[in-house]
Amino acid sequence: MFRFASPIFFALVIFLFLILFLKIRRKDISQLRTASLKKIDTFSPTFGVWISKVLPALKYLAVLLLITALARPQLGNQKTNVSTEGINIILALDLSESMRALDFKRDNEIVTRLDAVKGVVSDFILQRQGDRIGMVVFGSNAFTQLPLTRDYNTIAFMLEKLKIGAAGPTTAIGDAIGISLKRLEDIKAKSNIIILLTDGKSNAGQISWQDASDIAAQRGVKIYTIGVGTKGKAPYLENTIFGQRYVYKPVDVDLDALKTIAKKTNAVFYAAKDTAALKGIYDRINALEKTKVEVEKWVEYKELYPWFLITGLLLLGVQIFLVNTRFLRIP
Repeated sequence: MFRFASPIFFALVIFLFLILFLKIRRKDISQLRTASLKKIDTFSPTFGVWISKVLPALKYLAVLLLITALARPQLGNQKTNVSTEGINIILALDLSESMRALDFKRDNEIVTRLDAVKGVVSDFILQRQGDRIGMVVFGSNAFTQLPLTRDYNTIAFMLEKLKIGAAGPTTAIGDAIGISLKRLEDIKAKSNIIILLTDGKSNAGQISWQDASDIAAQRGVKIYTIGVGTKGKAPYLENTIFGQRYVYKPVDVDLDALKTIAKKTNAVFYAAKDTAALKGIYDRINALEKTKVEVEKWVEYKELYPWFLITGLLLLGVQIFLVNTRFLRIP
């Protein structure tokens, strides 16, 4: 942010231009008629002649810089202080093989379910203010991708790096909830929520989804569940002996389990059949789980006037030196 702390001093510029106008007018009135000197104009002026013409402008430029210095130009950096306890949010994302299904669109292009999720979740992250967000990914196993943090840019970066199958081909919903609950214990907050997104049925892991959701309910942790896709068959791009072909495979998201988890933890279940529905879901969760944030803003200004002052004084000094030495005029 740039500003002048004392802009009233720019009124002096009016007097500067008034003096310059009167001087030019007086010079025009006092000119003498002489014989024509047109032929002399064909000679190239020397460097000294050019300097002598510039000297008057140098003086006015120096004065203008000094006036600018009086106006105190300042460059400021805006600071923001966020004072809030915030909410702890764990994003539990399914990376099982079924997330390769090509039944979603992103920017009018057909993409995998995971790619559609990445875009929507990234927008959700950047809408939060003051909350700590962590990320747990799961397939056959569940693990912490990122602990609770307020560094939203890092979360978005890590989200974009997720790969299908990185946690195994099957789906361990119970383990995902268990790891998420463990992460929520790291930092205390007035509210803890888990946003669990999956497109499959829990068929792996050491903890059942029933036991994990019971523990979450006992601890007062809400689990918003999102079922991605629909039951039936979905297209996959597979490598065959004839090259890459679309193959339709059966998929089966356990909607009943997700509804039970959400109801048991006093949260909400959502079904996302396309990207628009998925975005709407995260928007609704964003509206439901709001944090009261107290934001204090102020600006620290750095004074720039010394640069204008020093430059103006140097130019004025050079001008005074030259007009009293090399370019001295005798009346």
